[in-house]
Amino acid sequence: MVPLNKMEVGTEMAEKLIVPMWTKVLHFLLFFIFLPVQLFNSRWHGVTAIQVSTSGSVQAVNGSDVRLRCTFVSSSKVKKNTVTISWSFRPLRPGVEESVFYFYEKPYPPVKGLFREKVVFVGDVLSHDASILVRDVTFSFNGTFTCQVKNPPDVHGNIGEVKFRVVASAPFSEIVILAVTIGGAVLLCIVILAIGMFLRRCRKLKRMEQESLGENEKTLRCGER
Repeated sequence: MVPLNKMEVGTEMAEKLIVPMWTKVLHFLLFFIFLPVQLFNSRWHGVTAIQVSTSGSVQAVNGSDVRLRCTFVSSSKVKKNTVTISWSFRPLRPGVEESVFYFYEKPYPPVKGLFREKVVFVGDVLSHDASILVRDVTFSFNGTFTCQVKNPPDVHGNIGEVKFRVVASAPFSEIVILAVTIGGAVLLCIVILAIGMFLRRCRKLKRMEQESLGENEKTLRCGER
């Protein structure tokens, strides 16, 4: 066979690369036909994101017990055997991230590390609550706590963060609010007690007056006889 020259080879390759117009149109139509089906299947299989909410920032007094709130919203049905909760801690100073708490069917508090015997689960999975209680906080707890919740097929979503700060004593404003609250409660009790004693005395005087009037009427009747 006589070899093809360069011109013939180029023409032959170009003919192979040319795609008929009807093929392009067919591919275009098939794409728009199957796109809604793919989107529906994705929706049907629950490819949605779980939403996690926290208190944002928390300030606590050294040595106190503090609740770290974490709630979640899932489009899938929530069950104890499907939900996983992971709490972690990232210190304020440079350091490694540490596991704080884990839940799957039951609570798994840490058995070692900074938070050993410091964390208690106070939430309720069925109520979409993943909150924990941190006991006897110290200054080493200054940092960021993260709360991650998964409820398959809802496994993607945001990770809740709590900026945690430990102080030596309560701020002046909080002390004033506490003092005013306690003082107001005591004053209210005194007022209620005083009103009760006043009403009791009024009833007693009224009863004595009625008894006195009754005796006077009896005396007058006896005199008339």
